[in-house]
Amino acid sequence: MSDSIEAVKAEDLNDFSSGSVARNIMRLALPMTMAQLINVMYSVVDRIYIGHIPHASTQALTGIGLCLPIITIITAFANLFGMGGAPLCSIARGGHQEGRAEKVMGNSFSLLLISGAALMTLCLIFKEPILYLFRASQDTYPYADQYITIYLCGTLFVMTSLGMNNFINAQGFGKIGMLTVLLGAVLNIILDPILIFGFGLGVRGAAIATVISQGASAFWVFRFLTRKKALFKLNRKSMKLEAGLVREITLLGTSGFVMSVTNGTVQIVCNAVLAHHGGDLYVGIMTVINSVREIITMPVTGLTSGAQPVIGYNYGAECYDRVKSAIKFMSIGCIVFSTAVWAVLFFEPRFFLHLFTKESELINAGIPAMRIYFCGIFMMALQFAGQSTYVALNRPKQAVFFSLFRKVIIVVPLTVLLPMIGNLGTDGVFLAEPISNVIGGTASFVTMLITVWPSLNKSGKQTKKTSA
Repeated sequence: MSDSIEAVKAEDLNDFSSGSVARNIMRLALPMTMAQLINVMYSVVDRIYIGHIPHASTQALTGIGLCLPIITIITAFANLFGMGGAPLCSIARGGHQEGRAEKVMGNSFSLLLISGAALMTLCLIFKEPILYLFRASQDTYPYADQYITIYLCGTLFVMTSLGMNNFINAQGFGKIGMLTVLLGAVLNIILDPILIFGFGLGVRGAAIATVISQGASAFWVFRFLTRKKALFKLNRKSMKLEAGLVREITLLGTSGFVMSVTNGTVQIVCNAVLAHHGGDLYVGIMTVINSVREIITMPVTGLTSGAQPVIGYNYGAECYDRVKSAIKFMSIGCIVFSTAVWAVLFFEPRFFLHLFTKESELINAGIPAMRIYFCGIFMMALQFAGQSTYVALNRPKQAVFFSLFRKVIIVVPLTVLLPMIGNLGTDGVFLAEPISNVIGGTASFVTMLITVWPSLNKSGKQTKKTSA
């Protein structure tokens, strides 16, 4: 009896069709932002400690940078099935289709396990040619090899913790979702210095700490989703793959997948061009820039992730005015925050570089590089807002197109061509990002206003409160 009462209370608490839209979003966004920020600490903390390894910091940091595309691809598959299934769950929950929501979650979990096992096997077999393809040198390959070999052994942990945590958030348990990554991040922060410096394991120690931490997070997620507190639960019956659901999950998740894969592609191309024009030093600078970007975009990602369940739930419940209010709140928040971050990065790039290294050569070359790379970051907010709206409303075609448009059609060609124009060299590589932010962000957001916004003017169900 108490369990059923508790479940009813949880359902009422997570009913996004009532109360303030902004409050509903922030109730999810704040813990999810913390969760995103904490999650980034897995890799960023590793890079901070590795960047301070005596007598080998630049080579070790560059070696880790060469592993980032592989890690990004693993994350892409977690996004494909995790972020693909979670919005479908939100829409189903808003339409009171709990059985369908449970099946979507179970199918997503099976897809995560299958793809994770395949990725781990293939990457371990082909890791050497892959790393040399990513422009590893004789000095940097040993560090890259040490890190990625151990990291890949924890692929299933990564897939479970990243992919399935989306379903905790989709049910409205933002704080539980935050605790998932907090558990792993705290373990990682504690274990890193002990294993890297205390036991003298160096890069291997950083990878071991990450695998242990992700394992703890994965166990936490699995335990929550199989217990009574969850609104819909993970079970063997729901894990049986259904062709129709697999197709829906994959189509909707393709947007997040493409964004991650194209990020990996851009990293590969950037590393190759920078190695040609500037050597290992500039690959190391790009590693730091990628780390800083991960940190500063997390609040925006947290806000959009918090808005998606609210948008999807209200769309499923046909509360279209509340959908529009949620999109407005999300978009304004993204723009304000990213503009403030741009100002901080422009005036204080040295602070961020000092987090990762003390080598003056890397810091002096990194300051102008960071200012160029991040000068258009406030326009990236439009890309995030438009992209998240497409995903939340189950519009996979638009979401996929704008993912490809910004990265593949704009960034990759510019990264290759700009260094050869007017002797821009390495500056051309860093300049490709702000140009893509302006063009891609504007295109994504304006198209959303033209195609999505008018469709939300239709009448829907009345709600208890319609305040934003």
